[in-house]
Amino acid sequence: MLLRSIRTAEHLRRRISASSVSAYLTSPSLLSRVSPTTESAPPSPNSRFYYSNPRNENRHTTASSSPVSSPWRISVRHMSRRRKAAKGSSAAAYSSAVDLAMDSVVKIFTVSTSPSYFLPWQNKSQRESMGSGFVISGRRIITNAHVVADHSFVLVRKHGSPIKHRAKVEAIGHECDLAVLVIDDSEVFWEGMNSLELGDIPLLREEVFVVGYPQGGDNISVTKGVVSRVEPTQYVHGATQLMAIQIDAAINPGNSGGPAIMGNRVAGVAFQNLAGGENIGYIIPTPVIKHFINGVEESGKYTGFCSMGVSCQPMENAQIRSIYQMSSEMTGVLISKINPLSDAHRILKKEDVILAFDGVPIGNDGTVPLRKKERITFDHMVSMKKPDETAMVKVLMEGKEHEFSITLRPLQPLVPVHLFDQLPSYYIFAGFVFVPLTQPYLHEYGEDWYNTCPADCASVKKVNGVEVDNLRHLCQLIENCDTENLKLDLDDGRVLALKYQDARLATSLILKRHRIASAMSSDLLIEQNNPATELAASCSAAVV
Repeated sequence: MLLRSIRTAEHLRRRISASSVSAYLTSPSLLSRVSPTTESAPPSPNSRFYYSNPRNENRHTTASSSPVSSPWRISVRHMSRRRKAAKGSSAAAYSSAVDLAMDSVVKIFTVSTSPSYFLPWQNKSQRESMGSGFVISGRRIITNAHVVADHSFVLVRKHGSPIKHRAKVEAIGHECDLAVLVIDDSEVFWEGMNSLELGDIPLLREEVFVVGYPQGGDNISVTKGVVSRVEPTQYVHGATQLMAIQIDAAINPGNSGGPAIMGNRVAGVAFQNLAGGENIGYIIPTPVIKHFINGVEESGKYTGFCSMGVSCQPMENAQIRSIYQMSSEMTGVLISKINPLSDAHRILKKEDVILAFDGVPIGNDGTVPLRKKERITFDHMVSMKKPDETAMVKVLMEGKEHEFSITLRPLQPLVPVHLFDQLPSYYIFAGFVFVPLTQPYLHEYGEDWYNTCPADCASVKKVNGVEVDNLRHLCQLIENCDTENLKLDLDDGRVLALKYQDARLATSLILKRHRIASAMSSDLLIEQNNPATELAASCSAAVV
């Protein structure tokens, strides 16, 4: 549990300004200059042909006949036909993508307010942003989670209409950066709208068309690109590793949530780009989208992505394989760490070797086959499992093969990675602010938070000799204190001592002076008869 003085919090609010994250692709209300989009040309058909010297080709003649026709000239004719056919095919695909987009892709307007983790009893300034989305079956709209994160309200406008319709966020998954919206006044909005179908993972070098409303204009935009690679990628918004598709189409702020169309189906959802890269964008592939949608349909809410809870080391070195008694036919990865909250913790142990997952052999580099001549880390297979679904794992233990059934489920980190769409918890007592340790709080100090975090921030280990479990437990220990003095043991060895009754009296005065409505966040307010509730009520009354 973190402890910090109110004076330090207000000083930090004035000293530190909010920083922008370039990989978040919601379009700001103030337009910035954007370099012109450069469409990448399709692969040249000329690369399939090899030219011979035409001067040498015409030497072979007969006395009674004209010179032999030049194969080079024939190749030029064939190349010209192929080039025209390729242009015609590309033009047809572009036209098809535009036709689909007109009645399916929408522009999303979001007003959002993020909480202040330095001053958790108040919010930061309200901001406006824009993004894209598209219609799927069931009269729903798919977009990115970061487009509607911390939203106050959301408006949607379809192409060719001046009317903005109020939308509601039905489900949101921040790990996979996806959200589902529904429209309130449905009949008016859905007139003339068509839904898009989800397709398969595109092959390498296949063309896709990214449709959306990027910054630089108000109308719909279509850009073309080809698939460069398919592999697990860091999702910036959710700080997770999931499958993503890299394309060379320009994905700019405002494109977020728009579809990448291949043929007449959706190949993915645009969601981020590579900062400093030139035309390097990423789309969320359909397996991740389908997993998100299926979870929402089955449970009515976002269910998350599963993890086995193990950290593994590659076994590409022949010596390490011999140490763990692996035969020449065996391949796998070495377990280096196991999450104690996972089901694998009761079955597996450190330095076991995972040989196969659901019957699929795992390579020494930790990959499994994806498609012809393509491989992907076996974590992708784990993440595509439904919560509480089991998987058969073949393991090498002390030179002997075993097969176990392990239950998979989403695992939450000890220190939360993100806290979108919720207010932070806090507790104020005698001028000290207690908050849970979270990454959003640490990031308020900047990327170099380890060095910039002030010295008066510390974790509370004990209250009057009792070890603290969480913020709620700390709140209960302080509110139910029946001794004259209150003693707090910090993790750095320091001890804080307070006269309990004097500290309680000072709390109400401090809240009034700093115009803080309550001594604790709403999630810590428990039964009405609890002293904590009485204190919060009296403090609120004092402010009024």
